[in-house]
Amino acid sequence: MEIWDIYDRDKKRTGRTMCRNNFCLQEGEYHLTVLGVVAGRDGRFLITKRVMTKAWAPGWWEVSGGAALAGEESAEAVRREVLEETGLDVAGWEGGYLFTYSRENPGEGDNYFVDVYRFTGDFSLEDLKLQQSETDDCRLATAEEIRQLAEQGIFLHYDSIKEAFVL
Repeated sequence: MEIWDIYDRDKKRTGRTMCRNNFCLQEGEYHLTVLGVVAGRDGRFLITKRVMTKAWAPGWWEVSGGAALAGEESAEAVRREVLEETGLDVAGWEGGYLFTYSRENPGEGDNYFVDVYRFTGDFSLEDLKLQQSETDDCRLATAEEIRQLAEQGIFLHYDSIKEAFVL
C-alpha cells in the first residue's frame, strides 16, 4: 500500500500521511504528484496511452507521472515514475523542474500539487520498456500533435502543462 505525505497550502509537509486513494484531505491540505515531460533532441515528446482498464481516462494520452511517496522528494518521484512507466532513466539528462500547479476538489478530499518537469535526451522507441499495467502504447509527437489530441479531448492535463511542450 502506498503512503503519501500530506502538505499544507504552502507546499510544506505537515508530518501527517495518507493511504493512496483514501482521499480525506481537508481544505488547505494537499498531496504531491509529479509529471515528467520527456523530450527528444529532435523536438518531439514521448507520450503514452493509458490502458483501457484504468478507472479514470482510459485510452487517453499523457506524459509519465504519479504521486510522490511519503518521504520522497519531488525530483526523486518524477525520475522514479518515468523509469517505472517507460524504462528510461532520465537522471543524467538535461532539464529538470519547470513549474507547479495545484488542484482543489472541494467535497472530494483530493487536493494536490503537481510539480512539472521536462527532461531532454537521446532515446528511441526501441529503448522503452512500458509498464503494462499503466500503458498500452506510446509514440513520439510534436507539440502540435499533442495540442490536436487535447482538442479531441484525449490528452490529460494539457491546459495545465502546455507550456512544458515549448522548447
